[in-house]
Amino acid sequence: MKLLIVESPTKAKTISGILKGKYKVVSSFGHIRDLPKSEMGIDIEHNFEPHYIIPREKTKKVNELVKEGEEADEIYFGTDEDREGEAISWHLCHILKIKPEDAKRIAFHEITDEALNEAIENPRHLDMDLVDAQQARRILDRLVGYELSPFLWKKVAKGLSAGRVQSATLRLVVEREREVQDFKPEEYWSLEAALLKDKKEFTAKLYKADGKILDKLDIKNEKQIKKIIDEVKDASYIIEELKEKEAKRLPQAPFTTSSLQQEANKRLGFSAKQTMKLAQELYEGIGLAGSGHIGLISYMRTDSCNLSDKFTGEVKNWISKALGSEYAESAPRRFKTKTRSAQEAHEAIRPTSVARMPEDIKDFLNRNQWRLYDLIWKRAVASQAKPARFSQTTVDISAGDYCFRANGNIMLFDGFMKIYGHDNKDVILPKLSEKDKLKLKALESKQHSTEPPARYSDATLVKALEEHGIGRPSTYAPIISTIAERGYVVRDENKKFQPKEIAFLVNDLLVENFPEVVDYEFTAHLEDDLDDIAEGKKEWEPVIREFYEPFKKNLMEKYKEVKKSDVLKEETTEVCEVCGAPMIVRMSRYGKFLACSAFPECKFTKPLGGKKDEEEVKESDEFCDKCGAKMLIKEGKYGKFLGCSNYPKCKNMKPINDDTGVSCPSCKTGHVVARRTKRGRVFFGCSNYPKCNFALWSKPTGKKCPDCDSLMVVDGRGKEKCSNKECKG
Repeated sequence: MKLLIVESPTKAKTISGILKGKYKVVSSFGHIRDLPKSEMGIDIEHNFEPHYIIPREKTKKVNELVKEGEEADEIYFGTDEDREGEAISWHLCHILKIKPEDAKRIAFHEITDEALNEAIENPRHLDMDLVDAQQARRILDRLVGYELSPFLWKKVAKGLSAGRVQSATLRLVVEREREVQDFKPEEYWSLEAALLKDKKEFTAKLYKADGKILDKLDIKNEKQIKKIIDEVKDASYIIEELKEKEAKRLPQAPFTTSSLQQEANKRLGFSAKQTMKLAQELYEGIGLAGSGHIGLISYMRTDSCNLSDKFTGEVKNWISKALGSEYAESAPRRFKTKTRSAQEAHEAIRPTSVARMPEDIKDFLNRNQWRLYDLIWKRAVASQAKPARFSQTTVDISAGDYCFRANGNIMLFDGFMKIYGHDNKDVILPKLSEKDKLKLKALESKQHSTEPPARYSDATLVKALEEHGIGRPSTYAPIISTIAERGYVVRDENKKFQPKEIAFLVNDLLVENFPEVVDYEFTAHLEDDLDDIAEGKKEWEPVIREFYEPFKKNLMEKYKEVKKSDVLKEETTEVCEVCGAPMIVRMSRYGKFLACSAFPECKFTKPLGGKKDEEEVKESDEFCDKCGAKMLIKEGKYGKFLGCSNYPKCKNMKPINDDTGVSCPSCKTGHVVARRTKRGRVFFGCSNYPKCNFALWSKPTGKKCPDCDSLMVVDGRGKEKCSNKECKG
């Protein structure tokens, strides 16, 4: 019997169907050995030797794999071809007592018949450089997490965490929030002229004054704009210069992990974590009628923009037949891979078959799987189509000492945009010539205000991580998830990352005392070191030692230097209601609160602002449905709620539901009200819950969709859309 071990049961099912009984394909269900959760698991005194254990929940699976291995004539390892996959195979070799140099490791970038058979015919040994790079990352992260988190517990609050990459990422979010908070808007004005040529109207924007190109902020107030209007309202409008040119717009490269996460967030609203989960499902295989389980895309963790000659040939043929030869490039278009660590043998993310068009397999995928596959298919195929061509016209119009500019844009050939789609709208100008005199129809001035920097979204945070060299594409999704799961950030109403109060405190403490941990360049340098280990250019133990020894020395000094009382320097004038001692500001992982300075003798605490503050606790018009007492409006972790005034004897609580004024379309008797999930996320549900389960994630406007009669809602970008996912209204 030939045994093939992979890490995922879905992947095992897909491969088993392709190999048709030639191999017994089993899954390890991920890692079968790991560092212990209850201790550091690193022997620092003996060259940072990791102490791996088999977790209790993995014991049964390991025993099954050992038994399968004993019965097999040959054993192959088909885990993902990256550092994590190589490490899983190495751990499997350990429990099966196979030397790395004797292992039969097969590598493939897509789960197809051709790719699997080629990999099986050309097995290789385990790549211990990749294993060492994975181990080095795991050890570095464990050292920082296990050493630095207790420092935060002692100096700030229990339950906090710090990490080598996590804390640098948090710094990005905190610094952006400070930019938002410090931003001071500036007023500025713009001016548009509605002009006529042979009774055909077009608009031009004020562009120059006294021969100088105007910056956005040059016109600062209404007084200035009125002065300009007075000077141009009676001026002669004459075309001074007219330029026409043809411009091309090239298709973008096929997706890497990073660009897929960014585009899926911008176009589909997916988080980085959600994108990677869906991509993994598409890679590992989906059941299609008549074909069994098939891998639909190539491996989703890649830095490369390359496409194989075989694939580009298939795309060229498809484009020529489906769209016409005028859309197909004569030679494959190549894209330069930006990332230093990218392996050129790998490919970009692409469909495993161009012929498997999104619409043809829509019935076999769930909605989000299909949306992501559609995006991947179109991006990869469009990358090999001809550029789009545009006719661009620029018209400069004099008006006394001022100059207005009009721009025309007409698509001549849609090229790749026919595949990838676009929101391009032609701007058509009337037929114009230099020295033409134009008639002024109207002048319209507009007041504007500069906008603060936007908070990070999944897309922009992934881009920032990539630009700063923090982490690698395969780690972006877990990094972003970590800072949210650890309670440092929340998503605002636009799904962007907003740091909580505790994030500022922890970030500032780390920046001041452990600058190397949150320094972008230092973090990027360590990532380069890990790349060097993966390429066999460096040994892992010296890299860890070079980081750890100064880090540990500094940590010991900071334990002595930093006092908990210094971390929070805010003083209060309040006194303890129990013992009369001064109250001081303290911090928990959920934010600041007031505590008695006589702790531990007195353990009295209360919310910052005081629980008796009339603005913090108000009586509501409702009565407790358990004891009949008045319900109070209180402030909690996720906002305001109703709590019984008889607390702590009665602990009844109820959410405060903000009524949208929209009638429930399901039960017809209730209203749609704002609610919160247990994790604090806002949604909109029927006031008759639990009798009626109607719910929406987006706020309803009260309007009905003209196409399907469903409620219209406002999405995270402020745009109105239909709440029915199947409707395009």
